[in-house]
Amino acid sequence: MPEYEKEQGEQLPTRSNEMPHFGGQEFRTLSMSDEEGTTVEKAGAYAEPIDKGPQDKPRGAWAEAWRELRRSPRFYISGLLLLLLIVMSFWPSLFTSTDPRNCPILDTDIKPNGDHWFGTNTQGCDIYARTIYGARASIIVGVATTAGVVLLGGLVGALSGYFGGWVDSILARVTDIFFGIPLLLGALVFMSAFPNDRSIWLVVGALAVFGWMQIARIMRGSVITVKQSDYVVAAKALGASTQRILMRHVLPNAVAPVIVVATISLGTFIATEATLSFLGIGLPPTEISWGADISSATTVIRDQPYQLFFPSLFLSVTVLSFILLGDAVRDALDPKLR
Repeated sequence: MPEYEKEQGEQLPTRSNEMPHFGGQEFRTLSMSDEEGTTVEKAGAYAEPIDKGPQDKPRGAWAEAWRELRRSPRFYISGLLLLLLIVMSFWPSLFTSTDPRNCPILDTDIKPNGDHWFGTNTQGCDIYARTIYGARASIIVGVATTAGVVLLGGLVGALSGYFGGWVDSILARVTDIFFGIPLLLGALVFMSAFPNDRSIWLVVGALAVFGWMQIARIMRGSVITVKQSDYVVAAKALGASTQRILMRHVLPNAVAPVIVVATISLGTFIATEATLSFLGIGLPPTEISWGADISSATTVIRDQPYQLFFPSLFLSVTVLSFILLGDAVRDALDPKLR
């Protein structure tokens, strides 16, 4: 026998009890019969893979972000504070049984004591009750304004970034025009046009009209980045409609930075509403507001500073809670910060 035939014979596979591996996966050896009836054993791609039990599935981007968010102390601190404020705004009777509109003239300017924890103001109203009930207006204005800004700015930014061309040029110029108007100044002018029709929803509309531009720019940049991805190009090649591509592929992957900015902006809108009420052009006098109480307390700040301290404290804690939550969400959604 030639030497090379001996070498090939030595390299021929022999029967073994070891399981062959293909691509890191273990397969069983199958017994098969050839044309002459000889039973042979084969293993490979046609063999039955061995079940090694449930395997850990890779986490998606949102699942990974939620896992990182649960590790953040800022998330729990801000979440507990905001949960307390939300319960306070919708169920104030759980925290006080005093009517915030009951203002006996004999109880004017009483300092904090056992009956009036935060004291009373110059009208005789209980400051603690007014502070508790004032959370409702601030939370409603902040949440409703943020929702309107995300819808309006997100729509403008998504259309501008996805279609580009003349659509992008027109929407970008409109955005630049509104960017030239400061939020507080625009809201002041808007509210001045309706001196007798002031309400919570008018304040929400004024803040939403002049506060959507930043969301629009962020959404536009995010959509431009996402629409160049391979899965979006594949969806277009397969004939998917524009609506389906935007709703199923582009927006879910472009909304993360918008969520971060919207969470932080919510505190800004609450502070702006308080500023409008402080200037006397925000919420109507019938609504209990932290800004209105701060405004009325400025006249007696030297003699009764507690009247200014407690509404200002609750306003600052609310704004700080939303900022902390926004920072925690940003760190969780941004892979570069992990």
